[in-house]
Amino acid sequence: MESQSLLNPAPIAPGNDSSGTLGRDNLLSLIESAIDPGVLVLTLWAIAIYFENSVPPAYLILSVIVFAMTFPGTTHLQSSLKKLIAQTLINWAAIATLLLAVGAVTHYIQYFPHSAVVTWLWVAPLTQIATHRALRLAAPLIINLQGPPHRAVIVGMNTQGIALAKRIRETPFSRIDLMGFFDDRELHRLNAPSGFALIDKLHALPQFARDNNIQKIYLSLPMASQPRILQVLDDLKDTTASIYFVPDMFVTDLIQGRSGSVCGTSVIAVCETPFRGTNGAVKRLSDILLSLIILLLVSPVLIAIAIGIKLDSPGPIIFRQRRYGLDGKEIVVYKFRSMSVTEDGEKTYTQVTRNDARVTRLGAFIRKTSLDELPQFLNVLEGKMSIVGPRPHAVAVNEQYRKLISGYMIRHKVKPGITGWAQVNGYRGGDDLVHMRHRIEYDLDYLRNWSLRLDLLIIFKTIRVVFNDSKAF
Repeated sequence: MESQSLLNPAPIAPGNDSSGTLGRDNLLSLIESAIDPGVLVLTLWAIAIYFENSVPPAYLILSVIVFAMTFPGTTHLQSSLKKLIAQTLINWAAIATLLLAVGAVTHYIQYFPHSAVVTWLWVAPLTQIATHRALRLAAPLIINLQGPPHRAVIVGMNTQGIALAKRIRETPFSRIDLMGFFDDRELHRLNAPSGFALIDKLHALPQFARDNNIQKIYLSLPMASQPRILQVLDDLKDTTASIYFVPDMFVTDLIQGRSGSVCGTSVIAVCETPFRGTNGAVKRLSDILLSLIILLLVSPVLIAIAIGIKLDSPGPIIFRQRRYGLDGKEIVVYKFRSMSVTEDGEKTYTQVTRNDARVTRLGAFIRKTSLDELPQFLNVLEGKMSIVGPRPHAVAVNEQYRKLISGYMIRHKVKPGITGWAQVNGYRGGDDLVHMRHRIEYDLDYLRNWSLRLDLLIIFKTIRVVFNDSKAF
């Protein structure tokens, strides 16, 4: 692949992290961003039902305007009650004044009873305050439901690195388990504060990250050390850790590069998933809805294929294979069995070739038309896969190519997909080194430029590719 333009002829804007906080739990950030607009809209609808016995069009139009003005909402999780009340009232006063002024000028306010307007003016902010306090009480439970905290290390035991470590330790609900520091300097040369461990030198970082499931790495090296920083980044390409730079930017190949904060400290994401905050919710919701619709539409085809496999050759209907999923963790992928023998892909994997004797008569057809992939919509509903994303490879294939292709493991920053950007651009099969390099380049391009529009484009291109292939069968 000679240039970026070959991958993405029409520029597609990368997704944004609506939460603005790279160190907090995704679900908690999403709830925080939705509280203010959600409360204002719901209280408006409740008042409409109370005074009007329904939600007239005027209320619906106003609710859309209010949601657009206030989303994403203000973060109050770490605010004191006094500060929460003050900030909420100030923000609400500004919004209410603007709405009343515009409503008076346009005469739109005449569509609302005076008592309804007055009631909303005091019910809305009180409900906001109560909801934010309820979220603060529920935050530990929400965090526990999301699983264990993310393991993290800081590279560089210097002023900004130590400041970040202290912020992480002092900040509630960060979901960051800081393991310690990496630095090439000797311990006696470092001003190490109590409670923070120097784990090892930089050369040991990649192996430590792999062995200890490190999910976040914060680079706090001085700008004068740019060659050393680039070397660290290159060494970390065989891990699935999210990487952030503290405190400012330098020139490198960014995967979803964006600014944010970790416990109040500014950081720059160097290698991050695009599916954070609202992007993650949109991606998951679209996966669920599309998977349910597709499974309902093709259910007669699923039944017919299952019967055909059972009659065509002995063996199970569903073939299960171990592959790498999100963050490089093993998942079990479902496919219709298309061969007389199966390999789970953990130790070895033999690529299927043209006229392969292992492929059954029905198997040749369902492989050609990609119908063997249909059971993976169940993987999508399980949350292990996505409809669009980098195609998952057998574990043995991953272990082989992660050593040969720089940046190979970065593709695991997102869930694997039933179809992907590489597949619709001609890299659907084959696992020779040249072919695999191109496939990985397309996968990383997908991560850099993800948008819902790109996902829909890939789905439509997939339908066209499958249809054209099936015509030639």
